[in-house]
Amino acid sequence: MPDSLGPGPLAVLASVIAMTAIVGVRYLLTSGLFAWITARARPGLYAGQNRQIRREIGWSLLSALIFGLPAGIVAWGWRQHGWTLIYTDLHDRPLWYLPLSLAIYLFLHDTWFYWTHRWLHRPRVFRRAHAVHHASRPPTAWAAMSFHPIEAAINAVIIPALVFLVPIHVAVLGMVLLIMTVMGITNHMGWEIFPQALVQSRLGKGLITASHHHRHHELYRCNYGLYFRFWDHLCGTDRGLSAP
Repeated sequence: MPDSLGPGPLAVLASVIAMTAIVGVRYLLTSGLFAWITARARPGLYAGQNRQIRREIGWSLLSALIFGLPAGIVAWGWRQHGWTLIYTDLHDRPLWYLPLSLAIYLFLHDTWFYWTHRWLHRPRVFRRAHAVHHASRPPTAWAAMSFHPIEAAINAVIIPALVFLVPIHVAVLGMVLLIMTVMGITNHMGWEIFPQALVQSRLGKGLITASHHHRHHELYRCNYGLYFRFWDHLCGTDRGLSAP
């Protein structure tokens, strides 16, 4: 008996399931790794937070499902129909475009994150959605994807949208996802994993690290960026560093 869904919808569903699994496993492995590093470097830092950590993992796995939906559809469209501007042949673009495309993606992602993050802090929206993320007090290495579904959907669409607008090599796209994952986790660990020589350097003063993002979880109405402090500086929302 032929499948009523047809081969196209089944392929899309399989792609969505695969991407959801990838996002979920990536979250568990990377957050687990940095939680283990925290246990070794800062013993007892997460003591008494087992209930909070379970909640963070639960919301994060739900977020993985939401992230997997657009990612799976886009991955299917790229593989089957070439819908996106993702390319695999290094000869398709000059080599100097590789780092440029990385910078463009990070800047546009950071811009989207900054302005949607500010919107999420509007009182009504905060109570409805963003309060889930801020229920982590203080956040742990498991909190990076601990989002209400509304916030997860906002964060899930930006990279899939960009691949239709800005050409990117598949390896550079992987680098974007790696940076997003590592910075998202390290910014929520509750302590500064990077050396102070970097954090206090000219370069470090333009980047988001745990010292900067922890201040956001303390004061709420500041330090909204994801990768860079550019928009915080420009809009007067930078409140410096905490001492997590």
